[in-house]
Amino acid sequence: MNVTKVFSGLLIAAASLGALSSCAGSASGSGGEVTGVSSGSWSEPTPYGMVLVDRGSIHAGPSKADSLRGIAADSRGISVESFWMDETEITNGKYKQFVFWVRDSIIRERLADPAFGGNEEFRIEEDKEGNPIGPFLNWNKPIPWRNPNEDEKRAIESVYRINPITGVKELDAAQMNYRYETYNHTEAARRRNRIDPTRREYNTDKPTPTAIPQISKDTAYINDEGVIIRETINRGLTGEYDFLNTYIVNVYPDTTAWINDFDNAYNEPYTRLYFSNGLYNDHPVVGVSWEQATAFANWRTDFLRRSLGKEGVYVEPYRLPTESEWEYAARAGEDDNIYPWAGDLPIMEDKGCFYANFKPADGNYMRDGHLITSKVGTYSPNDFGLYDMAGNVSEWTSTAFTESVGKITSDLNPQYRYDAAKEDPYKLKRKIVRGGSWKDVVSDIRSDIRMWEYQNEQRSYIGFRCVRTQIGIAKGTKSRKN
Repeated sequence: MNVTKVFSGLLIAAASLGALSSCAGSASGSGGEVTGVSSGSWSEPTPYGMVLVDRGSIHAGPSKADSLRGIAADSRGISVESFWMDETEITNGKYKQFVFWVRDSIIRERLADPAFGGNEEFRIEEDKEGNPIGPFLNWNKPIPWRNPNEDEKRAIESVYRINPITGVKELDAAQMNYRYETYNHTEAARRRNRIDPTRREYNTDKPTPTAIPQISKDTAYINDEGVIIRETINRGLTGEYDFLNTYIVNVYPDTTAWINDFDNAYNEPYTRLYFSNGLYNDHPVVGVSWEQATAFANWRTDFLRRSLGKEGVYVEPYRLPTESEWEYAARAGEDDNIYPWAGDLPIMEDKGCFYANFKPADGNYMRDGHLITSKVGTYSPNDFGLYDMAGNVSEWTSTAFTESVGKITSDLNPQYRYDAAKEDPYKLKRKIVRGGSWKDVVSDIRSDIRMWEYQNEQRSYIGFRCVRTQIGIAKGTKSRKN
């Protein structure tokens, strides 16, 4: 008997919670015709601020050569599964929520720390029956922002600093470190890495492998000096936990990118104001590395799952889009589109209206109406309902860059993943960015060309948006007109 439950906006239809785990219903053992068994199923409504990109196919990459701009014809057919995508780039306001969550988690840890008074109510270490669990932070216990006692005040003030030049109290960006774990399903699923050696080789003419598989595992910790230490461990396989990777990422944007990206320019006001002043809350966040964007997607997933309890495990994670997903979405599934709109011009000739925020002419950033970034959603969306897929800010994808990436990936949900170790050459730490930005000319905001940046770089013209694989079956279409 199916039971429908609603958890914070997530609709889950299931035979029972147990059925969700086993994916099996009851089956008679007395014999008869095979009719199948009922099993749990679940679907979800539109995630907040996202639009559905239906599954489909496209010829990705440039179909025509452009010798003037150094673009070679390099298109090929690909197909992608349905996914939800943020209708706009992640804004300063949304990213601030992440930063403030990290701030508040540090404060809660310190409020529970005996060195700051040791209030056990901020940390949960036992369940209702008194059994040890966690420990977990208690987010139901409010931080005493008003009228804290002396110990509480020390804990709260410990995440701030006094600027030695201006004397202003500000958040200590160096402390905004987010720790998270990810399970590498891809490596865990490979036959060569199976725990049972008899299942690593199916060819019965070959002997059962006896060598212990070697795995690569990322881990991180903070040393006594407060420095984040990242290590990649190579060792023999011992169990499923070997595919669980740990990362610690400082999540505060590099606000100095506005100065470091442009020599001999007066961009200091952007450094002081762009992320901190609420007037820019609806502008895309910039100065965020690929590593920080990936951490945000992980936190966003965890933040949603926390509100859903045990059922949250069935929610597909937020993540950065693959390069192929991004291009398919930007071009609205249309082979003829080299931009998110039809045609080869960035402007409606009859009305003189620009389609995107970019650099229209040499030295003229203002012709499209904006000097730097614009508020997200300022320009018209493409036929999939996605805003700013060209210009405004370039966007990180999850795909690693190599010169042959288009030749080594599958034509079904193409993706090239490479988790670079700390010791790897720097060129192996490149990730693909797409879409061009407010500082780029029209040929650089095309949807069918790729660019790249190092995964730890923070630029004043690179931001991101998230995607989430759709649960269930969606009708495949080439385009969805608004």
